[in-house]
Amino acid sequence: MSQKYVLIVDDDPDLVEAVAMNLSAKGFAVGKAYDGVEAWESIKSRRPDLIVLDVMMPRKDGYEVCDELKKDAAWKDIPVIMLTAVGAAVPNTTYSHQEGMKLLADDYIAKPVDLDKLAGMVQELIA
Repeated sequence: MSQKYVLIVDDDPDLVEAVAMNLSAKGFAVGKAYDGVEAWESIKSRRPDLIVLDVMMPRKDGYEVCDELKKDAAWKDIPVIMLTAVGAAVPNTTYSHQEGMKLLADDYIAKPVDLDKLAGMVQELIA
C-alpha cells in the first residue's frame, strides 16, 4: 500500500511545521502550502489524499479553495478538514462553520490544534 499524502495549508509556518511533523511521525507523506494560491499549485502538482485547510489566509482563503475543489469533478472527492481559529470570533467575522459546511468540508478542527485529534481525523477520513 502506498503512503497517503496529506497537504497542509496554513499561513502560520509554525503550525504547518507542527502538523507536518506529527503526521509524518504517523506515517503520512506531507506537503506544505502557506496560502490558497500555493495550495492550488501544490494540488495540481501532486494530488493529495486529504487536505488540512486553514480558513483565514492571504491571497485566497480556505473557503474559496474548498468551494473550488468541491465544485470541480477532478478534485471534489478529496477530503478536506477545515482548520480554524474563528470559532470564538464568529460574531465578529464573516467566516462561520455553517458557511464551511455549505462548501462541503468533511470536518473541522479548531485552533489551537490538538495534534493527536487531528491525526485521528486524518486517519479516519482516508482509511
